Amino acid sequence: MVKRDGTQEKHKIKEVFVFEGLEKRKVDQVVPGDICAITGIEGFEIGDCICDLENPEPLETISIDEPTMSMLFTINDSPFFGQDGKFVTSRHIFERLEKELEKNLALRVQPTDSADKWMVFGRGVLHLSVLIETMRREGYELQVGQPQVIIKEIDGVKCEPVEELTIDLPEINSGTAVEAVSQRKGEMLNMEPKGNRMIITFNIPSRGLIGLRNYLITQTAGEAIMTHRFIEYQPYKGEIPGRLNGSLISMEKGTSIPYSLNNLQERGKFFVAPNEEIYEGQVIGENSRAGDLVVNITKTKKLTNMRSAGADDKVKLAPPIKFSLEEALEYIGPDEYVEVTPSNLRLRKILLTENERKRAGKN
Repeated sequence: MVKRDGTQEKHKIKEVFVFEGLEKRKVDQVVPGDICAITGIEGFEIGDCICDLENPEPLETISIDEPTMSMLFTINDSPFFGQDGKFVTSRHIFERLEKELEKNLALRVQPTDSADKWMVFGRGVLHLSVLIETMRREGYELQVGQPQVIIKEIDGVKCEPVEELTIDLPEINSGTAVEAVSQRKGEMLNMEPKGNRMIITFNIPSRGLIGLRNYLITQTAGEAIMTHRFIEYQPYKGEIPGRLNGSLISMEKGTSIPYSLNNLQERGKFFVAPNEEIYEGQVIGENSRAGDLVVNITKTKKLTNMRSAGADDKVKLAPPIKFSLEEALEYIGPDEYVEVTPSNLRLRKILLTENERKRAGKN
């Protein structure tokens, strides 16, 4: 066997199988073009090549795109930890990440100065969200931070990853795509009509891809198809406008009360439904203005024995916004986490109490 770095190792193949339908059949030999399975080789990696012992002629090594984005993974330390998941400790999470490295070549895991936090590097938000979704389905609880693009300094110049982006969408929506990508420092390379659709190619910084897929899918009613691949590192393109509105943060632990939600509706849009358990520091909505706002939605109506006109009007609540995992990762700010459990996705501030956040703001 010839490894990716050119070194050679001797191994003995014990058995060879070919596939018939959903079954495997043991054979003595395979011919060119067969898809087969073998046993007896240990310690192999993707890109290694099995060759003849006396005359090895390895195939060209598969190129693997390097990571362009990082995300902080940490244990779930919210007030609701351990209520849903089976695997909640740092040992469980680290062992699972190490296991993922064996088959996920574009992934990198780097320890931090804290024993229960790791920097995980991947090919983009979708690549990392697939890993997080797989872990939550397996029963893991964890928290993840805002996706960050990997910035490098090359010859003294601050550089960022740039990708080639291809968007296939209805011709009527092509202007929307061009405008959205241009705002994110993208540069159009080609525009080609195909029937009633348009195929547009751009060069765009990896930062600009965060949130773009969901925006285009919404604008095109689900008809946009996006693909992108890493090209190279180029000089930093400048600031890209981010989220303008602040967060609505829960003041205390309790149950969300419809009466309070109704009174605070004009303050912004909520992410929690009535009678849902919440905790102090949880992000429960989006403020209609810039800046964060701490609100109390656990306050019940004061009951009296006096009746007044309109006191018992029916409450009309707007339905809460429910994020998918990928949408939540793209939405959070630098001082927020997504809390991921097998049955819940919650947004929260890293520092849960208002005093801690004020103290950190002063520092």
